[in-house]
Amino acid sequence: MSATPAREDDAAAAKASPPGNAVLGISLMMLGIFMFSVNDVLGKWLVATFTVAQVLLIRSFAALLVLAPFVWREGLGNILTLPKPGLQLARVVFATFEVVFFYWAVIGLPLADVVTYYLAGPIYVTALSALFLREKVGWRRWTAVLVGFVGVLIALRPSAATLDVYALVALLGSIFFALLMITTRHLRGTSDTSLVFWQTLGALVFGIALAPFGWVPPATGDFALLSLLGVVALAAHICVTRALKHASASVLAPYQYMLIVWAVILGYLVFGDIPDAAMLAGAAIIIAAGLFIFLREQALLRQR
Repeated sequence: MSATPAREDDAAAAKASPPGNAVLGISLMMLGIFMFSVNDVLGKWLVATFTVAQVLLIRSFAALLVLAPFVWREGLGNILTLPKPGLQLARVVFATFEVVFFYWAVIGLPLADVVTYYLAGPIYVTALSALFLREKVGWRRWTAVLVGFVGVLIALRPSAATLDVYALVALLGSIFFALLMITTRHLRGTSDTSLVFWQTLGALVFGIALAPFGWVPPATGDFALLSLLGVVALAAHICVTRALKHASASVLAPYQYMLIVWAVILGYLVFGDIPDAAMLAGAAIIIAAGLFIFLREQALLRQR
């Protein structure tokens, strides 16, 4: 799943980045979103044959190999000595279960449906921040949160005939995704390399623990695809991170919703999935609510 642009320090980022760099930032963001979408398609294709744990094991191992030079440049000491170790561990747990539930959900659901549930992550962040972190949320954003929840319900179609375990797994995964965003927000002083390294290592440990159960020997081509999964995800993270260095979060945030566009297109081309009216309507409401919350937060930041 994709990284959501950081919401804090937007004004500082905008001042630090020359105006001409916005085009480069948008281009990198679009490339990163496309690569995340390709990663999602590859993942859905592979979990039809291999267990989620096996996919995560090989994916994470390949990603760590590619990440090794960046870790070396950062310095192993800096990677191992992190601020707020308890929160760092919680973030690794949230990141691991977020990706586990995503791959589990796409076993039984169209890609666009799962992406739609995950796009509600920013809405959950606002609600959870108000309820558990005591952050002040005004009536406008609470209204947007409620509207977003309505969008989730429309996409979820909660009836005995349509609600199944995969939909619930996707919903739970989107909550872990929101928790991941909240903890990442509070660890923004940690380097990107450290965050990605520990996140990837957490998925690797999960794979090591559970991959032996139901192991399917991969053919050479499948092993290459499993490895490519990790490389593509890592490259996507780098693109999004670099994009935020060239353009402000307020400029880039709307482009993350291209995820649903690519999910619909690639889901149809690769798997023959055709989204129904309820999913599309729910996705539109979720996107509108998420954008309103983001823009409202930016307006409040400018007033401080």
